[in-house]
Amino acid sequence: MAFLIVLLVIILIIAFKSIKVVRQSEVYIIERLGKFHKIADAGLTIIVPFMDNVRSVVSLKQQTMDIPPQGVITKDNVTITIDTVVFYQITDPAKAVYEIQSLKKGIEYLAITTIRDIVGKMDLDETFSSRDAINQQLRAILDEATDRWGCKIDRVEIKDINPPADIRDAMEKQMNAERNKRALILEAEAQRQSDITIAEGKKQAAILEAEADSEARMRRATGEANAIKKVAEAKAEEIKLVYEAIKDSKPDEKLIQLKSLEALEEVAKGDANKVFIPFDATSALGSLGAMKEIVKDK
Repeated sequence: MAFLIVLLVIILIIAFKSIKVVRQSEVYIIERLGKFHKIADAGLTIIVPFMDNVRSVVSLKQQTMDIPPQGVITKDNVTITIDTVVFYQITDPAKAVYEIQSLKKGIEYLAITTIRDIVGKMDLDETFSSRDAINQQLRAILDEATDRWGCKIDRVEIKDINPPADIRDAMEKQMNAERNKRALILEAEAQRQSDITIAEGKKQAAILEAEADSEARMRRATGEANAIKKVAEAKAEEIKLVYEAIKDSKPDEKLIQLKSLEALEEVAKGDANKVFIPFDATSALGSLGAMKEIVKDK
């Protein structure tokens, strides 16, 4: 009975040693007698007890590594502190285990030296304005260097760049001066645009006023011309009627001269400054009073 219990315990231990359950997004590096044997993927895996051994459990998920802040000297001899984070993923678990003793330490040291090399070739202002370029260069260099370790660098991001306190104060003063300068420029530009707009408005108003005055004068002159024309037509019609009436009554020469002079008198009352009288009518001007008396007697 005791033998059976011992045998059962041994079987359970062997079963426990033989059966391995690998979780999703993980792999087991299995060695046989101290030598790499296979990579066990997610699921149930059977190994030989006392011969096979799980050397390492490797995660295939994307991982992050926060690089400690590093002091870096720029090209213009300013010491700045750069805080960086690296996103990486293991693509070959066997290489990640056997090609380097500590993958994380290797990525960290490589990132530190690369950052110092890249930023050391830049001025202070350039480091602030070229974050994307620094990230791209750093990612490319790290990805190439870690490829033989079975690792892929997906992204590298510079979280923060901290210059010394005196440099920060100088930069803040410079930014304030630049802001004030831009504000003054914008204010001057706005005033210039306002002056231009006002001048354009006055110009358009003057043009419209001149056009309106010209139009009014033209219409006034046209109205006066039409009035003069109508008055002249009325006078002509009146003279015609008088002429017809006198003609029908068969007047003598003196009566005709008298009526002509009366018509000329009415014309002379108009707005014209000069009146042209036919030469043959001037002979009757001397006897105008006597002729009018004769007509009145008749």
